[in-house]
Amino acid sequence: MKKDEEIDQMIKEALTDDEIALFNSYEEQGMFEMIGGLFRGKMRWLNALTAIIQLALVGSAIYVGFLFFGTTDSIEMIRYGAIFFLLMIAMTTLKIFHMMEMNKNATIREIKRMELQVSILANSLKKN
Repeated sequence: MKKDEEIDQMIKEALTDDEIALFNSYEEQGMFEMIGGLFRGKMRWLNALTAIIQLALVGSAIYVGFLFFGTTDSIEMIRYGAIFFLLMIAMTTLKIFHMMEMNKNATIREIKRMELQVSILANSLKKN
């Protein structure tokens, strides 16, 4: 890890102010920044829609859970349990979708960072 930090520092020393700002924009993000990144870019409408659907699924699952514990009939318990199970699977599927989107964004950010490093290296080689 220390070697990576040294390399990053050497790269930052070789950059202009504009390049430093661009390089810093591709830094590793925390979890909340990654979640916020879901709602920026071309896929923001789909991610917002799936987040709203997730909230509806959570509300439905809580409601069905109360119905499950409020009934004494075995058939109804099986129905409510199956519905609860399906709602949880749907919620999990949407969570996995969001995780895959965050992973994609992190990969794209790292590729952009590498492209910047390669272009800086190419420019410094042209000057020499």
